Amino acid sequence: MQAIVVEQLGGPEELRIAERPDPRPGPGEISVRVSAAGVNFMDTGARRLGPAVGQVPFVPGVEGAGRVSALGEGVTEFAVGDRVAWVYAYGSYAEQVVMPAASAVPVPDDVTEEVAASIMMQGITAHHFTTEAAPVEPGHTTLVHAAAGGLGQKLTQLIKARGGTVIGLTSSETKAEVARQAGADHVLVCTGAAFVDPVLDLTGGQGVHTVFDGAGETTFRASMQVLRRHGTLLYYGAVIGDPPVVNMRELPNSIKICYPVFRDHIPTRDTLLAHTAELFQLVRQGRLRVEIGRRYPLKDAAQAHRDIESRATTGKLLLLP
Repeated sequence: MQAIVVEQLGGPEELRIAERPDPRPGPGEISVRVSAAGVNFMDTGARRLGPAVGQVPFVPGVEGAGRVSALGEGVTEFAVGDRVAWVYAYGSYAEQVVMPAASAVPVPDDVTEEVAASIMMQGITAHHFTTEAAPVEPGHTTLVHAAAGGLGQKLTQLIKARGGTVIGLTSSETKAEVARQAGADHVLVCTGAAFVDPVLDLTGGQGVHTVFDGAGETTFRASMQVLRRHGTLLYYGAVIGDPPVVNMRELPNSIKICYPVFRDHIPTRDTLLAHTAELFQLVRQGRLRVEIGRRYPLKDAAQAHRDIESRATTGKLLLLP
């Protein structure tokens, strides 16, 4: 099979296509022929800093969808030919990937594999943010950084589905239109900390209930400034850079700071199945729309990384083996 292999850590040029042995599933595992692999910003961190599991050389990618091609001993939940999607199955930038059967979820007949691959990481993340880490309630006003990105669009739609108001931040007017189409009530085109005064103006000086900030250190303190009393700053920008050190006594308005961990939302097989089933249902109802920003052949993984790091993209990026 063909796969993208990182032989040494570094820039996008280290993503090279190579021939690898076809993987064989062991006990409790399945082999899947990949139809689409999701490109996530965390993949760029693995390329630069090393994978969270294993060492170089390695095949990056943790998310995708495809069809089961072989079953390991003891697997009864799936059959060869079943359509499945997954998240945190390492080695997904490849024509085939082996994973624990417990990592895969069935894809409904009326959901495409490209859509399924697009919602596993970002959809579960957005679901975690809006339902458990910082639950959105009807009437809540929220601020979403990078609202035109794949995660930003899903956050916006899930916030709206729960009765919240969205102020979206984008870096260009082109991206602003994408955020509006996703359902943002207000869109501000600005960079850095320039959003503070406009957000306070939009909220009558009160601030927002929740800020969803994945922009890194450059916006962290500004995000604190736009929170109302007892508001929540949900920070998820660790791949971009560590946040500044904050003295607890410096926190304004009795705010809370949350750093959500993905696996805390799906600690068991049952929760993974339940949350993904809810997301698929929202897709089928038209309440969660997936914008696929760009599709790349597998060999062009390096270009996909250049594009996602440029911040010039909108929507989900996919590799198609």
